[in-house]
Amino acid sequence: MDLFLASWQRAWTGIGAAGEGSALFEQLKTAYAEPQRHYHTLQHLGECLAAFDGAQGSAEHPHAVEMALWFHDAIYDVKGHDNEQRSADWARDALLAAGVGSESAQHVHDLVMATRHTAVPQGRDEQLLVDIDLSILGAERTRFDEYEQQIRKEYSYVPGFLFRRKRKEILLGFMERPAIYSTPHFHAALEARARDNLRRVTS
Repeated sequence: MDLFLASWQRAWTGIGAAGEGSALFEQLKTAYAEPQRHYHTLQHLGECLAAFDGAQGSAEHPHAVEMALWFHDAIYDVKGHDNEQRSADWARDALLAAGVGSESAQHVHDLVMATRHTAVPQGRDEQLLVDIDLSILGAERTRFDEYEQQIRKEYSYVPGFLFRRKRKEILLGFMERPAIYSTPHFHAALEARARDNLRRVTS
């Protein structure tokens, strides 16, 4: 069984959704394969799910975190400013329709909203989800450089000088945090390399 199907079945069953959710599973995989995406793709989702596999023990509600990973970039309009909101709403509505309790569905919604990265995450589930989403910052140099190229492709309509300025602001925002990663697992594994990567591309 491949990573995607195994993860989906574990999260879907674990969170208490009815049936197999196979139609939704296919809709989400199709969404991550949209042509405007270069980074926010099935590659990114797969990397997130693989990272979750090795760290799920630190989650308070692991099935909610895993389901939130599936939805966190489900809507991706490169010119949109409400991608996380629309993704979170889709997650909550789909889970409620599948018979998931309102508290669990809302928790997934709130977790997806945490990936806006506008605030330091709170609580074990938020911290784990955000650390997984940001794990690319601590990737090996070749993968990090590929990631930066993929982001540039997604924003190819933005003039180079403006993209470089805005991108530097975003990356410096992460560097200026006391810690990029909130969980002991990711902090130990990735913090130093993430800071090396960010220094290299912002200096």
